[in-house]
Amino acid sequence: MTDLLDRPMAQLLNKVPEVTLYFWLIKVLCTTVGETAADYLNDTLGWGLSKTSLFMSALLIAALTVQFRARRYVPAIYWVTVVLISVVGTLITDNLTDNLGISLWTTTAVFAVALAATFAAWYRSERTLSIHRIDSRRREAFYWLTVLFTFALGTAAGDLFAERLSFGYGPSVLVFGAMIAAVGLAWWKLGLGPITAFWAVYILTRPLGASIGDFTSQPTGDGGLGLGTTGTSALFLAAILALVVYLTVSKVDRTKISPA
Repeated sequence: MTDLLDRPMAQLLNKVPEVTLYFWLIKVLCTTVGETAADYLNDTLGWGLSKTSLFMSALLIAALTVQFRARRYVPAIYWVTVVLISVVGTLITDNLTDNLGISLWTTTAVFAVALAATFAAWYRSERTLSIHRIDSRRREAFYWLTVLFTFALGTAAGDLFAERLSFGYGPSVLVFGAMIAAVGLAWWKLGLGPITAFWAVYILTRPLGASIGDFTSQPTGDGGLGLGTTGTSALFLAAILALVVYLTVSKVDRTKISPA
């Protein structure tokens, strides 16, 4: 396994997209689907957390296998993997809080530590946390593990903020949107490092997307728009599909490998 991670991938092009407006639009849409799809399978279809978790984890493993075998960034493969990892990240937090009774305060802290440990191991191994050059299996493994923990952390923090602290869905969208704007301003004007800014926004888009999903799907009496998990999931999946098709055809988010 170590040899597999260490081995460079011959003629590999970059395995991740350029960070553009399209990237962030699809990322937010994926996080919303992660929230609503998990609720749809768990509650609407009545699968329950355990069955839903096993099914979605199997799909994620299959998607990651395809993603790791690809020699370059392929929009459809990459974003299917992000959608599935968003669902699984949501389910990990839901299992810990609902099935095991672990508080959201604890899960938020645990995933924050796990994410920090992953960053530390990634940097110790690669001497970089660059998200512009994912061109080895080891870097890709660190990349996707980091993404998984950002989704789990974002789910826990978002639920803690919206539910336990009773901010509500609509106000949570505004608060997390303001936090993302603050990170962007710090990067633009105050010299915040681009990698730090990227991962901070990546984490914050998870509770933002989840809050948007809850706001869109929940009944109007509970402060939502009443579209339901089915309607919300279908709407956002259609938007993701349209954007991925556009990126596949236009190739505007393809990158060239630059020095790490």
